[in-house]
Formats: sequence, structure tokens, C-alpha cells
Amino acid sequence: MDATQGIQAQTISNLYLAIENDLEIIPVINKIDMDGAMIDEVKDQIIELIGCKPEDILLASGRTGVGVPEILEAIVARIPAPKGDPDAPLQALIFDSVFNSFRGIIVYYRILNGSLKKGDIVKFVSTGLSYGADEVGVLKLTLDPRKEVLAGDVGYIITGIKNAKEVKVGDTITLASNPDPVQIQGFEEVKPMVFAGIFPVNTDDFEELRDCMDKLQLNDASLTYELETSQCPRIRLPLRIPRHAAHGDHPGTARTRVQPDRHHHGSQR
Repeated sequence: MDATQGIQAQTISNLYLAIENDLEIIPVINKIDMDGAMIDEVKDQIIELIGCKPEDILLASGRTGVGVPEILEAIVARIPAPKGDPDAPLQALIFDSVFNSFRGIIVYYRILNGSLKKGDIVKFVSTGLSYGADEVGVLKLTLDPRKEVLAGDVGYIITGIKNAKEVKVGDTITLASNPDPVQIQGFEEVKPMVFAGIFPVNTDDFEELRDCMDKLQLNDASLTYELETSQCPRIRLPLRIPRHAAHGDHPGTARTRVQPDRHHHGSQR
């Protein structure tokens, strides 16, 4: 929590998500070095919200580094180690992916059971497609290549995939040799909240726009879109944006203006 702002709406929202998933909560008050810090007031807010003890709340400053070692120690001491059976069939959950112009799509995952080795033939359960693991490793501040990634690790895999539609956040990775793959349950897809129609000024640029949308979708799992074909091809674009951004009442929020399609009256959403 920000010592100068106190508990904010997005903090409560994320807190409830963590509680619903039975995650350990480590309360931290940041920016304690600021002149306007309200440390005691924010402590009282945290205690009232989650019912913790005052000594459980950590004080820190990202600018000066005060309290950072204590946060790292608390992570080790309070958060339980990940569980999983390294001898079970591979079961890894895809939670994100990024596009690299040289290496293709880099898929991020967490292994719940089993292990993944370089050179393994893996299968994405929802699509049924198989790929060779050209490189695997764990996620640190950078990509750290390993010969094998084990149960409980959060890692990455590079297979040379070029098509963004072949990677779906929430999909399960297993070995192609696994005769009975079980998809990991509990992942909920993001529901679009705002809909917009966009089109290039020059219709010759439509294919380039679609390619750009594919790459953008890799870096934002909340983005979905579908094509609308007519005399003026365009893209129907459901977007999920924060409520304050939609109303434009948040300072510093970028605002997007969608130009109406004058060729298709009534189709603008």
C-alpha cells in the first residue's frame, strides 16, 4: 500500500482475488520516506481490512531501499513452497506469452506436475498441436536457459511458433507422448467490457493491421478481436479497460478516440 494514498480501490480488488485463490497475503506499506506518509493511518486501514497483527505489516521504501531485505525474507518465510509431483505426466499452465521477431513466440508457464526437458515434444491440449522444445528455462530477471524445468518452476519455452492464434492463455502444456492429457481447470477468460470498430485509412494496410493486432494480443491476454468483412474491411475490437479509464476521470489516463465508420452507419459499437 502507498503510505501517502492509503488503501485504494484496485488494492481491494486484487486483495479479494488473492483471498479467493487462497493465497498468502504479505501487507507492505511503501513510500514511507515521503513527506506526506501516513504510516499509522494506513496501518489501521490494513488491520481493519484483513485483520492482521501490527507486527505483520512491513514498512519499505523503493527509493531508499529501506525494508526491502525484510520483504524478501518474509516471502521465503510466509509463502509456502509450490507443490507438485515431478514424476507425474507433464502438466503446465500457460499464463502469458510474448512475441520475439527472431525466435517467434516465447510462452510463459508454470509447471504443476512433471518436468520439461529441452528437446521434448510437447502438446498444447486445447489446440491439439505439437511442437519441439528448442529451448526451455526459468524466469528470473532475464530468461535463464536450463536443460530441465521441474514441478513448481515458472519458466518459458521456445518452439519457433509464428502464429499467435496457436498460443492460448490458460491452455495446458503436456508431453505429446502423454496418452491421456488432463487440462488444468479453474482458469477464467477475461470478459470484454468495451467494444469498438477500427479500420485503416488506407484499405491496403488491412493485412498489416491484422498482423499488428495478432502481436499485440500476445502481450495483453485481455485483448480479443474479430474481423468484419465488407466493402471497407475492418476489425471489431472488444477491449477490457478499467472503469476510471472509460470515464476519463483518472489523472494521466490515456484516452482513445475511435473514428466513426462513415461507410457503415449503424454498425458502430
